[in-house]
Amino acid sequence: MDRFSILFVCAGNICRSPLAEGIFRHLVENAGRADRFEIDSAGTGGWHQGDAPDRRSIAVAAANGIDISRQRARRISAEDFDRFDLILAMDHDNLKNLRKFAPAAASDKIHLFASFTLGTTEDVPDPYYGRREDFEAVYTMLFSGCSMLPEKAGAVWTS
Repeated sequence: MDRFSILFVCAGNICRSPLAEGIFRHLVENAGRADRFEIDSAGTGGWHQGDAPDRRSIAVAAANGIDISRQRARRISAEDFDRFDLILAMDHDNLKNLRKFAPAAASDKIHLFASFTLGTTEDVPDPYYGRREDFEAVYTMLFSGCSMLPEKAGAVWTS
């Protein structure tokens, strides 16, 4: 069976997208469906390549039973547009940057995270300059959205 591949994308790949990757991986592992998905995250910028997620993202994930400490930031590559079935941007700026960089054939697989999962046009706010409460709010929003992803993945989830 082919695996359904999902890429979560934010600016630096140290706050939001690693959290989304960790949350969704946790959900599919707990459901016994990890073998049906390829899950990764990336940033549109390369400022943090090779770095671990922000310590506050690691802490919020850990408080919810999820370990993202071994993830490493990377910048999105041209190959990602072929490799992934679904590319979810955390905010409108990253969505715009992804669409600018993507080949035309990949445009249908690029979506705003909240629009695709929650049916809203909200950005997942960048908590980088915020407090722990901001990271917790982002976690809650990402968990809600990631919980909807299996339904969006359809047959891959249920077969």
